[in-house]
Amino acid sequence: MIDEPFAHGNSVIHRIDPRFKIVFACALSIATAVSYRFPTLFFALGLALLLVVASRLHMGTVLKKLLVVFSFLVLLWLVLPLTFEGEVFTRIGPLKITRPGLILSAQITLKSVSIVMMFIALVTTAGFVTIGHAMDRLGIPGKIVHLLLMSYRYIFVIEQEYQRLSRAVKIRGFVPGTNLHTYRTYAYLVGMIFVRAAERADQVYRAMRCRGFNGRFYCLADFPAHYRNWIFTGLMTTSFAVLLLLELTAFA
Repeated sequence: MIDEPFAHGNSVIHRIDPRFKIVFACALSIATAVSYRFPTLFFALGLALLLVVASRLHMGTVLKKLLVVFSFLVLLWLVLPLTFEGEVFTRIGPLKITRPGLILSAQITLKSVSIVMMFIALVTTAGFVTIGHAMDRLGIPGKIVHLLLMSYRYIFVIEQEYQRLSRAVKIRGFVPGTNLHTYRTYAYLVGMIFVRAAERADQVYRAMRCRGFNGRFYCLADFPAHYRNWIFTGLMTTSFAVLLLLELTAFA
């Protein structure tokens, strides 16, 4: 199954209705993405850190999830300051480091880290299936929700099929190399995965029809009204307003 390291917990964020969390994760992320002033971006980063702390997530695991973002940002810092036109901040031999390039790199870094941490705190603190049903309750088209839930349910089955075929190839003495036999073997392997996936899809479809599937997944999780959801709504709405206010004061 897809790893869900943050879905199980007993923090106040875990107990918030996932519909509210999805809405505010998207709203805050959009507000952060379109912001450029550093006070706004630092406020967004602080808010994201506060949400992660309130979720009681293991910081080591959070940092591991951020490593992918950091690897992209390192490349960004190596390229943008050297290639972006503008006022020269400093020189390193023949290389010119521009001030606009540094500013843009810092802005992208703050935005990326803030948005990823917001989604970690607000979206990944609910199970994947629960998120799918919350999206359905929010009016997301049913076909998109079905595709999401079915992909979640069966992607690991395809992965297991790949592992089985890979072991079968190795048992037969296959040693990968840079030759035509290797390329042909991998092509057969990928083709068989698609064939097995199509066969499994047909089996699943027939099984679901036998069980009375009528085109709708029913959610066993309940989303009861609770005062904490409205407190959360008030706090997040205030945070969203502060983000907009900090950004718009630059144009006043």
